Amino acid sequence: MKLGLTLLRVIVGALFVGHGLQKLAGKFGGHGLDATGQAFESLGLSPGKTHAIVAGAAEAGGGALIAAGALTPVGASLLTGTMATAIQTVHGPKGPWVTEGGYEYNLILLAVVFAITDAGPGPWSLDAARGRERWGTSWALAQLAAGLAGSAAAIAYGRSQSSPEAAPTAPGESA
Repeated sequence: MKLGLTLLRVIVGALFVGHGLQKLAGKFGGHGLDATGQAFESLGLSPGKTHAIVAGAAEAGGGALIAAGALTPVGASLLTGTMATAIQTVHGPKGPWVTEGGYEYNLILLAVVFAITDAGPGPWSLDAARGRERWGTSWALAQLAAGLAGSAAAIAYGRSQSSPEAAPTAPGESA
């Protein structure tokens, strides 16, 4: 179990770091801050660039914490927040199946970070080196709640900052 848990943490964490760097720096085939910010604006998350920075930092930072097994509930809550936001703003209306653009993959990642928090990062982790090999169900539920609350706050803020489309004016009429 030590090796399996370590591989799970490192692989999932590293992929999240990469996903964050796609947003922040355009690495690994990503579009960078400007294009990601524009995409976030189209989802009603304004200001888009700010949301792109926060999402990218949460994915890169949360992924690094999970990969290292350090402050596991904090890393998991950051990742939970980004996945919950992706489900709410992009994938949810499309149903569960990823083949239809749905949320199945995001939900799997939510389950993985929940399980890693519940079981703990294992003996080969920075948390274990600090005396915390296991976190438990209470911490897993707390990180889930924190991530969901953060997602809800980000969506509410983004939508409150979205400017309504200006009403069209007739030629010669001032806005």
